Amino acid sequence: MKTSVVEIASNLMVKNDALAAKLRDRFAERGTLVVNILSSPGSGKTTLLEETLSRLSRKYSVGALVGDQATANDAERLSRSGVPVHQITTAAECRLDADMITKALEQWEQQRFDALFIENVGNLICPAEYDLGEDLRVVLFSVTEGEDKPLKYPLAFNTSHVVVVTKIDLAQAVGYVRSLAQQNVYAANPGISILELSARTGAGMDEWIDLIDGRIRAKALAPTH
Repeated sequence: MKTSVVEIASNLMVKNDALAAKLRDRFAERGTLVVNILSSPGSGKTTLLEETLSRLSRKYSVGALVGDQATANDAERLSRSGVPVHQITTAAECRLDADMITKALEQWEQQRFDALFIENVGNLICPAEYDLGEDLRVVLFSVTEGEDKPLKYPLAFNTSHVVVVTKIDLAQAVGYVRSLAQQNVYAANPGISILELSARTGAGMDEWIDLIDGRIRAKALAPTH
């Protein structure tokens, strides 16, 4: 029985990786930067995306796919930014996969984005295992979650390109120890970039937008196959 379970899981990952490769080719051909955002529930992911979409849409064509097990609440919030947003309801599944992304994009077949943001399901375990064809994987954790988050969920941090520490305006109030948090991040992924910000106050948001802006411009200039 264990062997069968392992084989099924292995086959699922092979299928997902093949679909992710096709997505990556599609995004490369269209010059679309794809950002996959991982976090636990309550990290401020949707609030950050609201502000990000609002700022970037002044200059670029941007869209967002939102994954949740139930409700379309986050998609409705992000739609206020005026950009195309699509909700993916995963029900029993605790993550997005490449097949879900492929099907969700069918409605936007004729539309090109400079940047597409994927708000993954609030979970730092399952989403880390699935390639979605993204260019940039970003993992968030807030100062209220504890400095040991990277040690508890190493795969999410080890497979990401950027760590964003959110709600930095609450750091002093909750006794956040920056040096310890950074130490734990680097233990999971040495040399990874760390940004600290508060979408509520705007602290650190310029650096975040500059990072995404630079990636968008680089993707647009990158040669296709």
